[in-house]
Amino acid sequence: MNKQPIGFFDSGVGGLSIWQEVTSLLPQEDTIYLADSLNAPYGEKCTDEIIKLSVKNTDKLIELGCKIIIVACNTATTNAISYLRNKYPIPFIGIEPAIKPASVQTKSKNIGILATKGTLNSKLFEETSNKYLEGITIIETIATGLVTLIENDQIESEEMSILLDRYISPMLTKKIDCLVLGCSHYPFLIKKIRTKLGAKIKIIDSGLAVAKQTKNILDIKQIANNALDYQGKHLIYSNTQIQTIKKLIKHSMRNTILIKEIF
Repeated sequence: MNKQPIGFFDSGVGGLSIWQEVTSLLPQEDTIYLADSLNAPYGEKCTDEIIKLSVKNTDKLIELGCKIIIVACNTATTNAISYLRNKYPIPFIGIEPAIKPASVQTKSKNIGILATKGTLNSKLFEETSNKYLEGITIIETIATGLVTLIENDQIESEEMSILLDRYISPMLTKKIDCLVLGCSHYPFLIKKIRTKLGAKIKIIDSGLAVAKQTKNILDIKQIANNALDYQGKHLIYSNTQIQTIKKLIKHSMRNTILIKEIF
């Protein structure tokens, strides 16, 4: 029984969509989440800056005693996870756009990918695309502005609706039948995106797959907390946007503790 926490970091509140999947699948695990909202969005930064911020977040999570770290940010995963794995002995779980399941599920062979500039321009994204998307047309869209609106609790704003129309309409013209959400912030927009897409187009994100992979690695490394009668405790650290976090996880478990702290 290993009660050390699972660590998470993201450029802000978006990785809470991953955190929710992991804590749902592994309710007995303690967690620590770092929301680096002060530096959001990572997707518009250069690779060196993304690595620097990822190292800072990792150092803090290791200092706090985490046994495994989930890089709950597509941009940080695609730009920094190889560096992190080479630098630290702790296991890392990354999150990438769910290209593989989309390539399997598409019938029209037209897939839309909504992501940040940092993710779409990364070497890892290019390698994954080349591996799984042969014979498939992808419509990539850099969704500038969505992360900032989510961070500032503007999901229901008119500006959000306008941006989603702008990004999704060209994909509908291209007859996509799958839309891959390539940023951990975007699952918080699924209801709004669904109204734009209609009922037939599949929306695919990586949350559940990341949770299952986390469970798998915990078991392989023999570092899981297997005390079934234990209810995990959760610390969420942020350097800003506490009210947005409270709204996004208001339906989550009551053991969650929110702490505002510059880390």
